[in-house]
Amino acid sequence: MKLTIIGYWGGYPKKNAASSGYLLEHDGFHLLIDCGSGVLAKLQNKLEPEDIDAVLISHYHPDHIADIGVLQHARLIQGFLGKEFPALPIYGHHYNQNEFTKLTYKEITKGFAYDPNGVLKVGPFQVTFIKTDHPVPCYAMRIEADGKVLVYTADSSFKEEFIEFSKDADLLLCECNLYGNQNGKPAGHMNSIEAGRFAKRAAVKQLVLTHLPHYGNLSDLVHEASAEYTGIISLAEEFQTITL
Repeated sequence: MKLTIIGYWGGYPKKNAASSGYLLEHDGFHLLIDCGSGVLAKLQNKLEPEDIDAVLISHYHPDHIADIGVLQHARLIQGFLGKEFPALPIYGHHYNQNEFTKLTYKEITKGFAYDPNGVLKVGPFQVTFIKTDHPVPCYAMRIEADGKVLVYTADSSFKEEFIEFSKDADLLLCECNLYGNQNGKPAGHMNSIEAGRFAKRAAVKQLVLTHLPHYGNLSDLVHEASAEYTGIISLAEEFQTITL
C-alpha cells in the first residue's frame, strides 16, 4: 500500500492547502479517503479526477466532504470532453440521509452505504469500521491489503475501543487537533498526548499526526506525543508519501 497525504488541516484549509484527503494506492487501484476543501485542486498534482477508482467517506462535516461536488463536476466535464469511465462509487454511512443522497450524481457518481458492523471490500482493500466519539456519526477505518494495515481515525476524541481495533497496525493516521494541555473530549477530538499514548498501547509501527490545528508550534505536537510513544512519529505534510 502507498499512502499520499493530499490535505491534513482540521476545520478548514490554510492558505494554498487542503483539509482532509488521503490517496491510498495498491495494485493499480486508487482509493480517495475523504474529500475535504481544497483536495481536488491538490489531488491533480498526483492523479486526475477521472482516474480515481473509489472514494470512502468517514463523515459529513465539510472539511471531509466539501470537494465531493467539484469532484463530480470534474468527472462530468471530462465526460463532455470525450473521456469514458464508469460511475465512480462513493462509500459513506447512511445515518445522514440528506448528505448521503448527494453522493449520487447523475450517472457520474453512485453512493453506496457501507455497513459499519461489516467488512467492506473496495478493490484490493478490506475495510472494517468503528464508530468514533464525534458530534456527528463518524467512522474510523482499518484498511488491510496484502498483510499490511493502515488505521485512519477520522475525527474523534480518544476511546478505549480504538486500542484493540488498531492493534499492531503498520501505520496509524491519527487525528491530532489539539495540544497536550487541551481537552478535546467536548469537541470530539484528540490531543497530542492522547495520540501518543494510543499509538503506544496499540503497538503500531508508525504514527502520523493529521487534522492539525491552525495555531501554535506544530512541532510541539510531535514532542508531546513522543513523551508517550517512542516509535516513528511525523506530522502530516502535503504530498507526503508512505509505502507500507
